[in-house]
Amino acid sequence: MRMPRVPATVALAAVALAASLPAAFAAGSAPPAPPPLAPAVAPILAPIPPRPPSATAAPAAAGAELVARRAAAAAARTGPAGSPAGSSGTGRQGARDGLEFGPCPVAEGLGPDVLCGALRVPVDYARPDGAQTELLVSRAAASGAGGVRRQGALVYNPGGPGGNGLFFPLVADLPEWRRVRAAYDLVGYAPRGVGRSGHPLSCQDPAQYAKAPADAAGARPDATAKEDRISAARAYARGCAERAGASLGSYTTLNNVRDLHVLRAALGESELTFMGASYGTYLGAVYATLYPGHVRRMVFDSAVDPDPRKIWYGNNLAQASGFERRWADFRAWAARHHAAYGLGSTPEAVQASYERVRAALAREPAGGEVGTGQLHSAYLRAAYYDEVWPGRAAALAAFLRGDPRPLVELAAPDPAAAALAENATAVYTATLCNDAPWPADWETWDRDSTELARTAPFETWTNTFLNLPCAFWPVRERQRPVDVGLRPGVPLPRTLIVAAERDGATPYRGALELLRRLGPRAALVTEEGAGTHGVVGGRNDCVDAHVERYLLTGDTPGRDVTCAPHPEPAPVSLDDRAATAQGHPRALLPPVV
Repeated sequence: MRMPRVPATVALAAVALAASLPAAFAAGSAPPAPPPLAPAVAPILAPIPPRPPSATAAPAAAGAELVARRAAAAAARTGPAGSPAGSSGTGRQGARDGLEFGPCPVAEGLGPDVLCGALRVPVDYARPDGAQTELLVSRAAASGAGGVRRQGALVYNPGGPGGNGLFFPLVADLPEWRRVRAAYDLVGYAPRGVGRSGHPLSCQDPAQYAKAPADAAGARPDATAKEDRISAARAYARGCAERAGASLGSYTTLNNVRDLHVLRAALGESELTFMGASYGTYLGAVYATLYPGHVRRMVFDSAVDPDPRKIWYGNNLAQASGFERRWADFRAWAARHHAAYGLGSTPEAVQASYERVRAALAREPAGGEVGTGQLHSAYLRAAYYDEVWPGRAAALAAFLRGDPRPLVELAAPDPAAAALAENATAVYTATLCNDAPWPADWETWDRDSTELARTAPFETWTNTFLNLPCAFWPVRERQRPVDVGLRPGVPLPRTLIVAAERDGATPYRGALELLRRLGPRAALVTEEGAGTHGVVGGRNDCVDAHVERYLLTGDTPGRDVTCAPHPEPAPVSLDDRAATAQGHPRALLPPVV
């Protein structure tokens, strides 16, 4: 199961967005949207007690049911997946409540074989007939090749929060997805506030967001640097409130789950077949908890720890140790290939080479726009995806030989992607800040991050400053994290979790916790000894075979099974050979965020 080589407009936007995020906040102008969150609780962290359920929780749940019933009725009138039944049309009510698919907006770059539709959902489910927003939905219909029976729609969420899944139907063109595409409509969507549809959320001017060069937080920021970041976090939170107004509090996981419930109904499905990556696993887990009777099959790829005590402050702290481990993996790999890169024959020597580059950029940014912030952002990618290791190592080597061009190509921000990147950051920040209580005093953040940075210096402070707006968040009522898991007397069908044992963004303990909470019919497939974030779809044939079998038959391989790691990348230069670790061109999804 290979993920697509997406059109250039989609791929470049996704990669540029993912590469630019940490650097933007390093400039002190705003926090970027990092990839999903990870687990493992730091011993220094005291659990934050959740607040009582909101007074609006019951009306919002009732509103979601009402909107879902309307969407299901509209789907029944229009036929499967929003294709009008006959020539009479759907009427104004059907168009308002359901999905009608047609050509996708040209700006999305999805091509003629993918259809799109806009789904209206309430800004506030407690007021289902109040202000509305739209989710853009993309679909490639089941091919039915070989006379295969259609099993329904497979809905995908790539994580974030703030990730845009519109590209997902492009896998339909890949031979490795032939069997899944024969049985399923492949459905992606842009969640509320994400991308170009509906009401995209913004917290600051994209040009300011992408300002370069930027300075990285560093391993030991001094008092002045901390004060600057506190001021930037306060300003960012104010910007979110000023730009979003009263809707700012609507960006929550609970509303994302309600939107998914309505989307399922609008697709004409009584039960949801879903695949989520990273934050998408938390979205799916909360959905399974609140709507267990509407779950058909679920794949959780690179699982967030769903323990409500760790949503989200604890998960963010714990992520730093995972990234430190993967940064060490990259340095060990580069040391093994010292003959190719000349960065040093030990991990310590490779770190020293990186520090030389960092010091040089602090004195003079490369190309006038790659400072230490852009450097850190680009090399954080090495803690996510090992397929980027050859290019990152080659760029360091070239810089130390006097050629900064490869590093500039890797790390310089792309102005064309600034608006989408700023939007993804805004949705990420708003969702996490709204989802749960956060410490409101700087002393707690400072104490916990100072302690953690002693053993995990690479990403601790960058992640802290990224999330610091949540300490000053202008939304009065925070959500209570859902206690994910089975409910007495309400069984779940079989579900499948896949995880890499050394994943830094969502450490492996999160997969074990999700397995425990989903009960005896959940199964876990572990890619042993590997750490790339986002396991499904092109990296490991063993993992993909288990996922395909589950989606097609509902069968899981057993409670806990393992796959050997995918091969490490070969030491190659900055070209497409960096994507051929398994001996053939890679066709991966854009980066999980």
